[in-house]
Amino acid sequence: MEGARSNGLTFWQAMRYIVLPQAFKVVIPPLGNQFINLIKNSSVLAFVAGFDLMYQGNVIASDSLQSMNAYMCVGLLYLIITLPLSYYMRHLEKKLAA
Repeated sequence: MEGARSNGLTFWQAMRYIVLPQAFKVVIPPLGNQFINLIKNSSVLAFVAGFDLMYQGNVIASDSLQSMNAYMCVGLLYLIITLPLSYYMRHLEKKLAA
């Protein structure tokens, strides 16, 4: 910030061109991990909204004798949701690292 200000950039120009791009590179990996963890830990929403993958899996498993199939489907759905996000975050990290 001091170098940008001494070169004549305003505060907002220094933030936009110098500080924020550096901070963005540092913040992306933990932010991506938190986002993926939020999706995986969304079972807490069952208490609030009542519609959650794991909650619905429990309902299906209690209604049928094939509870393992219901839990396998729930696990597969979580994998389908989180895998593309994980790949996208890895791509974004590599893009920003270069």
